[in-house]
Amino acid sequence: MDPRTRNLKLTIAYDGTRFVGWQRQASGESIQGLIEVAVSRLEGEPVTLHGAGRTDAGVHAEGQVASARVTFAHDCETALRAINAQLPPEIRVVAAEDAAAEFHARFSARGKMYRYQLANVAVPSPFTRAYAWHVPDILDLDAMRSAAAAFRGTHDFASFQSAGGEVSTTVRVLMRSAFVERDGLLVYEVEGDGFLRHMVRAIVGTLVEVGRGRRLSRDVPALLDGGSRAQAGATAPAHGLILVKVEY
Repeated sequence: MDPRTRNLKLTIAYDGTRFVGWQRQASGESIQGLIEVAVSRLEGEPVTLHGAGRTDAGVHAEGQVASARVTFAHDCETALRAINAQLPPEIRVVAAEDAAAEFHARFSARGKMYRYQLANVAVPSPFTRAYAWHVPDILDLDAMRSAAAAFRGTHDFASFQSAGGEVSTTVRVLMRSAFVERDGLLVYEVEGDGFLRHMVRAIVGTLVEVGRGRRLSRDVPALLDGGSRAQAGATAPAHGLILVKVEY
C-alpha cells in the first residue's frame, strides 16, 4: 500500500429526487457515481467510494456516510470545498475527515436512523411535495402509534423485505419506532442496527393501512414471525424517506 494512503470519511446530504439512487448504475446519475468523479479528479485516478447504505431512487439523506482510500495531500477542508465545487446543488458533502485505517462506511456501521414524512392534510404544501407522502385520508393516529410500538425490539422482518436483498438473516433490532408531529407533517422515526431492502417503506405502508382502518394494530405483531412480504402492507413511496444518520 502507498504510504501516503489516507482513509477519507465523508458525511453527505442529498435531495434524491432526480437520481437513480445512491449506488452507481449502468445508466443514469447516482450520488455515489457523481462523488466518485469529484474525488477522482482530486486523486488523479479512479477512486471507489463505499457508502453506509444503498438508498433507492428518490430517497433523500441528511447524514449518509461514505469512505474512500486516497493519497492526495489536500487537507480535509480544502478537499470538502473542492469536491462540492464539482457536485450538483442537490448533493453536498457536509463534512470530510480522516478516519482510522480500519474504518469502512458500511461494515463499521452499528446502526442507522431514518425519518419518513407524511403530509396528512387535504391540500399539501408545494414546498414539501418532494419530501412527504401525501395521505389525505383521516388517520387513526392512536392506532398507528400502537402498531409502531410493536416493531421495537428484536424481530424477524422477512415480511417487510422486498425481493432482491442479499442478507444472511432477516432478524433486526429496532431501538425506536414512533410517530411525532413536526412542522405540519406526521413523521415516523425509526432507528435500528440495520435495515432490509425497502424495510422502512414497507413498515410505513403497513402503518398507514392501520391508520386507514384496513388493518388492526393488534394484528401487526403476527407479521413479525418471519412471514412473507405479501402479508404486510404496500411499500410507501420513496420520496418521503430520509436517511438521517449513521451510527458508528
